[in-house]
Amino acid sequence: MPVSHHHRKTPVTLLAVSIGLALQIGAAQAQDAAQGPVDTTLDTISVTGYRASLEKALDIKRGEAGVVDAIVAEDIADFPDLNLAESLQRIPGVSITRDGGEGRNISVRGLGPQFTRVRINGIEALATGGGTDTSGGVNRGRGFDFNTFASELFSQLLVRKTSSADVEEGSLGATVDLRTARPFDYDGFTLAVGGQVGYNDLTDGTDPRGTFLISNTFADNTFGALLSVAYTDRKVVEEGSDSVRWANGPSNGNFSASSPFARARDADVYHPRIPRYNVYTHDQERIGVTGSLQFRPSNSTELALDVLYARFDANRVQDNMNAVSFSRGNANPDPATNPATGKPNTVVLDGEVDSRGNLVYGVFDNVDIRTEGRYDEQTTDFLQWGLSLRHKFNDALTLDALLGRSESEYDNPIQTTIIADKYDVDGYSWDYRGNSRRPVFGYGNMNPLDPTGWTLAEIRLRPQYAKNEYDTAQVDLTWTASSYFTLKGGVHYKDYTYTGREWRRSSELSVPADGDAALAGLMREFGLYGLGAGGVNRWVVPDVAAFARAFDIYSNSGIYAVSDTLSNVAANNRVVNEESTGFYLQGDFSFDIGPVPFRGNVGVRHVKTDLTSDGWSFVGSEAVKTRVTHDYSDTLPSFNLIAEVTPDFLVRLSGAEVMSRPNLGFLNPGATVTVSGGARTVATGNPKLDPFRAKTLDLNLEWYFSNEALLSLGLFYKDIDSYIQTSRETRPFNTSGLPDSLLAGTGALPTDEFTFQQPLNTPGGELTGYEISYQQPFTFLPGFWKDFGVQLNYTYVDSDIQYLSSTGAPSAKGPMVGLSKNAWNATLYYDNSKFSARVSAAYRDEYLNQIPGREGSDVEGTKESTTIDASLSYNITDNFSISLEGLNLTDEWSDLWIDSVGDRSIAYTHTGRQYMLGFRYKF
Repeated sequence: MPVSHHHRKTPVTLLAVSIGLALQIGAAQAQDAAQGPVDTTLDTISVTGYRASLEKALDIKRGEAGVVDAIVAEDIADFPDLNLAESLQRIPGVSITRDGGEGRNISVRGLGPQFTRVRINGIEALATGGGTDTSGGVNRGRGFDFNTFASELFSQLLVRKTSSADVEEGSLGATVDLRTARPFDYDGFTLAVGGQVGYNDLTDGTDPRGTFLISNTFADNTFGALLSVAYTDRKVVEEGSDSVRWANGPSNGNFSASSPFARARDADVYHPRIPRYNVYTHDQERIGVTGSLQFRPSNSTELALDVLYARFDANRVQDNMNAVSFSRGNANPDPATNPATGKPNTVVLDGEVDSRGNLVYGVFDNVDIRTEGRYDEQTTDFLQWGLSLRHKFNDALTLDALLGRSESEYDNPIQTTIIADKYDVDGYSWDYRGNSRRPVFGYGNMNPLDPTGWTLAEIRLRPQYAKNEYDTAQVDLTWTASSYFTLKGGVHYKDYTYTGREWRRSSELSVPADGDAALAGLMREFGLYGLGAGGVNRWVVPDVAAFARAFDIYSNSGIYAVSDTLSNVAANNRVVNEESTGFYLQGDFSFDIGPVPFRGNVGVRHVKTDLTSDGWSFVGSEAVKTRVTHDYSDTLPSFNLIAEVTPDFLVRLSGAEVMSRPNLGFLNPGATVTVSGGARTVATGNPKLDPFRAKTLDLNLEWYFSNEALLSLGLFYKDIDSYIQTSRETRPFNTSGLPDSLLAGTGALPTDEFTFQQPLNTPGGELTGYEISYQQPFTFLPGFWKDFGVQLNYTYVDSDIQYLSSTGAPSAKGPMVGLSKNAWNATLYYDNSKFSARVSAAYRDEYLNQIPGREGSDVEGTKESTTIDASLSYNITDNFSISLEGLNLTDEWSDLWIDSVGDRSIAYTHTGRQYMLGFRYKF
């Protein structure tokens, strides 16, 4: 009987069956043991390939004091993953968000990207880039963009889900440790080369991917050097429908009073604000280089220098044609005197409202049609170096020192949008009745492929820039007092600086006088690839490159001059500096109580943070440079206790007080006014915010019931004492106290409604959940079946956070933003000395993006998703193998929505299936 892959009990049922199988196997082993010893001849079993990597990961997990999950080198190289985020999603409790069809950020146990710290070779780092507007745009926060890196650059990933005093503060969710390879990891000379050709079924194009590693040791293994390189060139198309939210009848002005279908004017009826199809063309090139030198002059001293460089070019073209009238509130029947005609002039000829209050079908007159061509050039450059020293003074005292710097620089020097309008189109229509995510658009008496008759409306030049810098120094001493007790202590210093910049033209409505006449020759066609629009599926759009050549728009002179001190973007021009000094003391212990061995640690960390936030605030109509300082201190106790009830059954108990610093966007000293199409927002900061703080408790039961096998249950609880929420309120701009001059050149009026956003400390709430993991090779089965194995994990998370109203008063309680209640991963694999095959599935429940939502909605969110990947590889010789991999085999769609009752689509896009044929050679 077929079972729908949307049936949510499926992963739990599969896990239960697998656990039952493991328990039966364990019972059989126990029965055999009870029957007494049996004379046997033991064969030496050599585990290689994928199974070997799983075994190493289990060894790491078992040996750690806290709750840790790991992936080691073979695991990454063999998983069909484009980047680090997609590798990490295989770990229990880790879910990812995607941009351009590949993983970008991770959430751990329901806590979003801003709550996860990332260390590379022990040094904290933050890599950020840009994305589409619906996926968050430019990353100006603390969330790590894992798509900066290829997974092949790293030999080990660790996700630390509990805290200890010797690991730096800053994480509410997890600390992710990434480790690049070192020469002493290998036995002498090692050379590895790999290559792949990728094919995408949506674009019908091919892309190259390559890896290279060389390593050797010299002078009787006292010195080693390593170099690795990973390269990817990828072109992907992302297409789908977009509404830029839904507004109700009176919002932004009402429809024309002469509309025959008057129901559309009602306050309980919602319509798409900017209905359209979007086509994004992502052209991505990723290169990464690691280098490592190790020097071990004696058994007591080791010095290492690690360097990592990565560059991610992510240029993007965005094309769409939309009905812009429905986002406008101002009314003027004469476009010659005011081209910003809006919804009050639009006549609703016919329509249909569904049971949720959505205007799912409509026919309209007097509709302004807009075509937009946008082009972004984006680059993220990441560079890190780290110098580490380990010296053993004697058998009891060891010194560890680390000095390093990481720097991530995002540059978006070209973000250009050319906009053209046609006014008062009659007979325009939309129809969401057949599919609420794939509407059908009709353009009435306008031909969407006609390049003539357009009016040049706007030229947007909006370069962006963001830089993150970490300087780190730390010294740790370890004193082994006895075989039962070790004392650790140290001091850590970090200096972190974020710099953000944005530039804009003083008036985006200022266009060349001959622009309209030239437009017809500066248009090109665009259309849908694999998505039928139910009729029209090709349109004309301004050709940004041709327009730039014709009018020299990058001259930075005349009407094309841009400025970095304009009041309407001043708050995005800011610098945040955090200096933190931390001290810790920790005792590691090991003792027996009766027949039960115990081990673990207990410690305390104290850290002081000094914050300086430089930006802009407003005095009257003038933007004034402003500096705000703030400091706070935290004392963070922690413990981790492990009881080895039997040699193969472990009980872990962990507790800690933790903190996570406020997101960078919250620390603005001024305000940001943004007008983008129909979106109008005012964001103000709050540099005096206190950090997120919480108390955590974890209980884990782990049964290593067979070789390479694990069955575990983890319970976790977080009492969040201090949370930070963005308060949102919609009201006219002229009620804010900000000067009307901030709207100059935006096309917005002081009486227009804006969404005002400000971060506030809130009382927080509780987060609870559990994880179940099971993995095992089926070596107990006969013949062909013994080479199969499985990895399964399931995570459930719930939270109850107190949210505040726009006035700061307690309002409703709800789940944490970004939290998926249910998530699971499943991998079925076959692995022998010659052939390996795997199929992996990753599921993430729906989650909320904003509480409360915009346009009077209660929430905004993202629907659930299931991604299926597969991989085949064959070892032709001991050194040479070929592989075939498939990613996103079901072509899963990304589905963003608004309002829990209305379930209105914001954006619905897909990127197609990806196939890769490759080889690997290792000597």
